[in-house]
Amino acid sequence: MSHTLPNDPTQVAKIMLSWHDLELISCTTIQTLWAGYGQICAITARANTPESSNHLSKLCGVEPRAAGFTYNLILKLISPPRASADEGHLRKMLSYEVEQRFYSDVVPLLDEEVHVAKCLASTRDLVSGSRDEEQLAGIMATIMIDLRDAFPVMGGKRSALSSVQVHGALDWLAAFHRCSWALLPDSMDGYVLPPLQEHRRRESGDGVGDGLWLNGGYTYLATRMKEYTALSEDDDSEWSECMCTEGENGLSLAETVAVFLSPRGRAIESYIHGDVKSENLFTSKKGDEVAFFDFQYVGLGLGVCDLAKLFTCSVPLEMLVDEDVVDNFPERLEMCDGESELLKRYHEKLVRDKKSDFYEWGTFLRHWETALVDWCRFQASWGFWGNTEWLEARVRAIIHDKAWTGWLYENVDGRGFVRDFSRKHDRS
Repeated sequence: MSHTLPNDPTQVAKIMLSWHDLELISCTTIQTLWAGYGQICAITARANTPESSNHLSKLCGVEPRAAGFTYNLILKLISPPRASADEGHLRKMLSYEVEQRFYSDVVPLLDEEVHVAKCLASTRDLVSGSRDEEQLAGIMATIMIDLRDAFPVMGGKRSALSSVQVHGALDWLAAFHRCSWALLPDSMDGYVLPPLQEHRRRESGDGVGDGLWLNGGYTYLATRMKEYTALSEDDDSEWSECMCTEGENGLSLAETVAVFLSPRGRAIESYIHGDVKSENLFTSKKGDEVAFFDFQYVGLGLGVCDLAKLFTCSVPLEMLVDEDVVDNFPERLEMCDGESELLKRYHEKLVRDKKSDFYEWGTFLRHWETALVDWCRFQASWGFWGNTEWLEARVRAIIHDKAWTGWLYENVDGRGFVRDFSRKHDRS
């Protein structure tokens, strides 16, 4: 672009706050975004009118206040360093578009128990041809409520969560996944395709994905073929042969798993967060209530895919395995009581309002195992972190379980067709 991008957060905040009769008091950068794509700022704003104060009080979930009160808000400002057709760049830019849509279109529809920051203003609200549109050209910006007022405890680095916080995170995920069943549209045509596909669709004029991601998350195989190819050629990795070798259905294990997990309108699919980890949540002081943020990769999927990353990257190991396992991991590890208890807590809360056969425990466990295999494939091709020994030992046990492999190949044939279509679109 020939013009200079308006990447001064103070000026951006002033413009956007003015839409709601709010005055900027302070603006402090608290985090820069990955690869220099922007910044996140804490801002303080004063309400200049009773109407603006009432509106903001409602968003914050507090009693109405008179004009003159100040409020703590967050500005997420995206000012990309370059324009490119590189897959990584496209993924980031599309993810920021998706996040804006989520905050402005989906969050107002969520149940109250699904704690997410409410959106005050977004550059999606810009009026075409206005002076503000000209001033804010080339950026994406969202102003939302600062969650830290009600949820002051940051989740922190991996394995830092307490058992109470882990339970709170599971409860939030179950509520979010369950709540989203009522929000899914009948058609999947409006979702955003994988980055390169979405780019080609837009370039060809065949339309624009204007919803959330068709496939939630950022690790699924369709967007990680470079890493998958590298894994298939890595003779030093134990996962190369078992994940990448063509199997009895003409697909590799990794491809078969990816096909099964790909969204296709099954009743048990929901919106998933897509990047579940302790660094992306705040909790109450007690830790029993959780609020997630960072919804760049929110989209369709099976809820177990969110759990796979949470368990590997943020759940303390002692909550997953028996005490005698922690210091002496076997090569293959069956599910321990701790893992089972966490899964049961999530599953019970997920299906609490459903018929007993809606998402049976046995089917849920097969999906869970499949999500673990897929997550291991990504880590093996990208780099392992978190509860690595647990993940690898669990996946070795899963892929050597003839009952699981038989179930998987019964559901995915050589054409990549998934047979698990029970109760399609029936979320009663």
